[in-house]
Amino acid sequence: MERVTFGTSNLSVSPLGLGCYSMSGAYGPQNDDECIATIHRALDLGINLLDTSSNYGQGHNQTLIGKAIKGKRDQFVIHSKLGSIRPDGVNVVSGTPAHIRASCEGGLKRLGIDCVDVICISRVDPVTPIEESVGAMARMVEEGKTRFIALSKDVTPELLDRALAVHPIVSVQDEYSLFARVPEDRLLPAVRAKGLAFMAFAPLGRGLLGGRLRQAADLPEGDERRNDERFQGDNIRRNAEIVRALGDMAAEKGVTVAALVLAWLMHQGGQVIPIPSAKTRAHLEENAKALSLKLSAEDLARIEDICPRGGIAGSSYYDKPAAAS
Repeated sequence: MERVTFGTSNLSVSPLGLGCYSMSGAYGPQNDDECIATIHRALDLGINLLDTSSNYGQGHNQTLIGKAIKGKRDQFVIHSKLGSIRPDGVNVVSGTPAHIRASCEGGLKRLGIDCVDVICISRVDPVTPIEESVGAMARMVEEGKTRFIALSKDVTPELLDRALAVHPIVSVQDEYSLFARVPEDRLLPAVRAKGLAFMAFAPLGRGLLGGRLRQAADLPEGDERRNDERFQGDNIRRNAEIVRALGDMAAEKGVTVAALVLAWLMHQGGQVIPIPSAKTRAHLEENAKALSLKLSAEDLARIEDICPRGGIAGSSYYDKPAAAS
């Protein structure tokens, strides 16, 4: 597989990553052995970029990845988020230097490594100045605990400039898919202009664009997506109609709708790297077909006609105003 240089770093990564969020129970039960096999299969397919976080499964995710990469560490690029905690399942943002250090060092222990490739603040802390958060991550670079640093969620172009004034940033991560296109307004152009990578999390619309969810009852009990308007009542049925039309187009090309919409992201210009979550080899292999799918200008226009911006019903529970600049 052709690799790309990850933003302004010297890391060589696959143009499609593997998000590990679903491997720790966020979207229903998972099997640890199958998750480890999925990570190994990703490497077989040429996918070497893993995205994790210190708060996924309260540390379970990093422990799982640590088992999967044992003896294969040098073959993976690990992007690890920090800066938020989930006591009792409630997300609390914390970008304090003390929390960043504890999260980074705890993650290294769980992963069983001495240095992670990229640490990324998972969400901008609205209280702690971004200069303090970035400064704390820079000290992790100086101490050899990470090679590079990045930002995720609630980043504005102005906040990005303030962060870059403290230390080089190699990438920015935010929700981006056919069903979540806010980054196209200001953030994505700013990231492109600076030559950074843009990691698109939830690139399958948190599963909506996978083609298997057609009604709220399709979600297991306890699934956090039940709090997302896009998955509720008439909204999910209306959104499923869009997915059916995309599925017809995907079938013409011999791929799944998931592969089609991931390929759409990789055709958006700049370095957009989708990181779809997969907890089984079957789902991973479906997603990986996007890597060989070439879309023409006509294909892209057709996708836009089927799913124009603003055409989705309901907003994400993750949507909220960006942090102040």
